[in-house]
Amino acid sequence: MLVYFPPMATPVHAHYDAVIIGAGMSGLAAGIRLALFEKKVVILERHNAPGGLNSFYFKDGHKHDVGLHAMTNYVPPGPRAKGAPLTKLFRQLRLTREDFDLAEQKGSRIAWPGESLRFTNDFAVLESEVARAFPAEIDGFRKLDAAIRAAAAESVALDTAPRSARAVLGEYIGNSVLADMLLLPLMYYGSAQEHDMEWPQFCIMWQALYREGFARPFEGVRRIIRALTEKYRELGGERCMKCGVKQLHPKEGRVAEIVLEDGHVITADKIISSAGLVETLRLCDDQPKEVESKSIGRLSFVETITLFDQQPHVFGWDDTIIFFNDAERLHYARPSELVDPRSGVICCPNNYQYSGGRQLPEGILRVTAQANFDRWMALAPDATAYAAEKKEWFARLQAEALKFLPGNHPLLTLERHALATDMFTPRTVLHFTGHLAGAIYGASRKVRDGRTHLANLFLCGTDQGFLGITGAMLSGITMANVHVLGAGGGAKD
Repeated sequence: MLVYFPPMATPVHAHYDAVIIGAGMSGLAAGIRLALFEKKVVILERHNAPGGLNSFYFKDGHKHDVGLHAMTNYVPPGPRAKGAPLTKLFRQLRLTREDFDLAEQKGSRIAWPGESLRFTNDFAVLESEVARAFPAEIDGFRKLDAAIRAAAAESVALDTAPRSARAVLGEYIGNSVLADMLLLPLMYYGSAQEHDMEWPQFCIMWQALYREGFARPFEGVRRIIRALTEKYRELGGERCMKCGVKQLHPKEGRVAEIVLEDGHVITADKIISSAGLVETLRLCDDQPKEVESKSIGRLSFVETITLFDQQPHVFGWDDTIIFFNDAERLHYARPSELVDPRSGVICCPNNYQYSGGRQLPEGILRVTAQANFDRWMALAPDATAYAAEKKEWFARLQAEALKFLPGNHPLLTLERHALATDMFTPRTVLHFTGHLAGAIYGASRKVRDGRTHLANLFLCGTDQGFLGITGAMLSGITMANVHVLGAGGGAKD
């Protein structure tokens, strides 16, 4: 019988069937999957809170989510749910829809100078919007969608070769503005490449955002983290917090020892790391040098958070998420300045269809934009300069967001209703996740099969390549199934 071990700082055992590095969404999902089959597993997390890139924090008496704007891949119960990623997720983790308490979005849009495309969790809405705004492109749009659906199996295969999504998109869509508009949400929610994304990931994100859709728990990311950690606890899984990995010692092509930051040494048959490709290989004494500099991701972000004493609809803001671009073409790359305010994401977590008439106690506005990691890190020695730049860019991003939010509210009016504000930068991402260069989506090179140069060390999460919250959990599940449980270990149930 499995025994429950509460979160602690040091592993209980000297040897494990599997060690998981990182208590983010993918690591927790991998842990649950292995614990379901009575594997002796421990999750090692260097910080004091689970969730990784999708977590939460308290500041001045207020709760703030980070990472979660929306959980993608939402499908309601019924015929559409059969075989859907969300259904697979619940089945493989032995969770229910009630565990996540998901509410559908009210409606989102892609905003461009002079044009806007609405979309909801009903794909027909986006299709009708394209027909309205770009009538000459609707046949190509439908053919593109058919090609994406035909490539469904290929897009999630672990041995799929990378291709340029922009190149494939150009075969179907001739209008560059429409192509950019369709790419904008998919890139911001899942591309580690500058200016482009891999075709398989484009297909996955198209399905996740456009054909399925957005949902959110009423409690935000805390609800998902709690469901995962409680399930893992019920199964007897061991979780060590504030317990980082210092080194992985290889011997004869395998990880022979895992050295923790406090000096403890443990061993494991298999290790699954959600820390990232380069971050994981840096732990190895024999790290392959060829993957170092060229594999570190370049894309990082800032995000402003404002809490109001009014619900967003009072200001006339009814959109759930707005993906905006304030230039003729989309520029998706590390900016030369601290922040590139020309494009980004505006999110109002209040604007979901919460059941029972529930309403978040405070209005919330989150604005996300691309940022330059090196320039933010250059401010590190001078706390005053760092704070001043945060203040300036907070105001600039708020002003940019107001261009795309209805109501024509002046910034000073909003400031009078603000209860609290905060902002995270690439420095924050590096500190709390360990992702080099503050790269939210990790390295541009993804390792689809999760394998490394060591036979018992595997990757899950961001650098394995299944992105988004649903994708991250499915990444952990898939890597646990393929590399630990195997075909005979219940992996296909």
